[in-house]
Amino acid sequence: MALISLTPLDLALASLLILVNAGIGIALRLGIGRRILVAATRSVAQLLLLGLVLVWVFKQEGPWAVLLMMAIMIALAGFEAVRRTTHRVPGIYAMSMGVMLASSLVITLYGLTAVIGTKPWYQPQYAIPILGMVLGNTLNGIALGLETVLDGFRRDRVQIEILLAHGATPAEASRDVVRRAVRVGMIPILNAMVAAGVISIPGMMTGQILAGGDPGDAARYQIFILFAIAGGVALGTMGVVFGARRLVFDDRARLRVDRMHRTRDASTA
Repeated sequence: MALISLTPLDLALASLLILVNAGIGIALRLGIGRRILVAATRSVAQLLLLGLVLVWVFKQEGPWAVLLMMAIMIALAGFEAVRRTTHRVPGIYAMSMGVMLASSLVITLYGLTAVIGTKPWYQPQYAIPILGMVLGNTLNGIALGLETVLDGFRRDRVQIEILLAHGATPAEASRDVVRRAVRVGMIPILNAMVAAGVISIPGMMTGQILAGGDPGDAARYQIFILFAIAGGVALGTMGVVFGARRLVFDDRARLRVDRMHRTRDASTA
């Protein structure tokens, strides 16, 4: 089965579906008309640009183009994860990008070498889509984990300081906050795995089927991707929550809520 190509006219007809969002926004006076327009325009521009960039990357020899693409994706994901939070602390951007780099690359390289066995490992056909799917979901986990842990430190400040005053270490005093944040960050992927194949057909499987691939192969690839995403989300969420704890406690084991500040440009888009 050959893939049916979509023309600019087809995409123009698809854009009419955005009117559903606009109609709901207007009917309920949600005040998100501008955000819907910006989000739709941004997604179209980003995806078309990505298509052009990937055409160029696929033509390059050696790993340098793939590595450059991966580095840009990871940096943007780390930045975007922090941008979605309502509280910031000094060093949070560098920490988020470091965690994103470590968690996503470990999972992606393991999948490419141990599971799929691509030779060479940097084949862009596999490396970039797999990293992209791991990053997209890890970003959500990290953003939720960061938001929950920073809000927890602020909300439970008195309880944590009482525990510290009675001799507890920062790890002991913040255990409940950390556990809650890691759990919140992991819930979306757990829900996705429960629904996969019963309520929804996940993205990779849908793409392979639309491209004319064997449904059995598509199912096996989707299982691998779900497990890879779960691993990336778990490592990323745990890493960023533990990293945030290090940032809000100083060298004298004091909870420094004063280092945290609320931002007005937080986005949940």
